[in-house]
Amino acid sequence: MKTAMLWHNEKNSIRCDLCARRCLIAEGRSGVCLVRKNIKNILYSLNYGKIIAMNPDHIEKKPLFHFLPGTKAFSIASAGCNFACAYCCNWEI
Repeated sequence: MKTAMLWHNEKNSIRCDLCARRCLIAEGRSGVCLVRKNIKNILYSLNYGKIIAMNPDHIEKKPLFHFLPGTKAFSIASAGCNFACAYCCNWEI
């Protein structure tokens, strides 16, 4: 667990400034992503340095389709997401 970046105190809670959701997180609660938690009015990142998936992928599989065609990109992921996509193929990781 590591003290998070991009947040400030607001109305006896913490305002997370990491993404556009700007969660207002009460003491002992987590944001929508479930990996940033208010503990005694300090925001902590629960997933810092914890990689859950890594894989070399063809660049065409990424939203960088026209960037260096035919090459590979190294993808890494950690837990936590602030979206709620009905079509998500990564929800199980």
